[in-house]
Amino acid sequence: MCSATGTAIPTVMIDNDRVRVTEWRFRKRGDNTGWHRHAYDYIVVPQFDGILEIDLGNGERTTATLQKGVPYYRDLGVEHDVINGNDFECAFIEIELLEPQPT
Repeated sequence: MCSATGTAIPTVMIDNDRVRVTEWRFRKRGDNTGWHRHAYDYIVVPQFDGILEIDLGNGERTTATLQKGVPYYRDLGVEHDVINGNDFECAFIEIELLEPQPT
């Protein structure tokens, strides 16, 4: 899913026909996932209070303020590179919904 240039560490915790659960760990400021496009709807559950910088491409960058344990949802198709904007190690859990949305 991600480019080879990312420095964040993905650890797949569950991977079956319905869901994929991955911990993304950023050891230091500037660690990143690498540029990627989400092929599935997904939920992120932060494991920290802090910020992530989101590179949206074309020179556009935004900041997301996260709270430990407060999840958020995104539809498939999102393209970005996620970057640790904190001076500490941080992680989040990503839950990809591998089944299509009901029609």
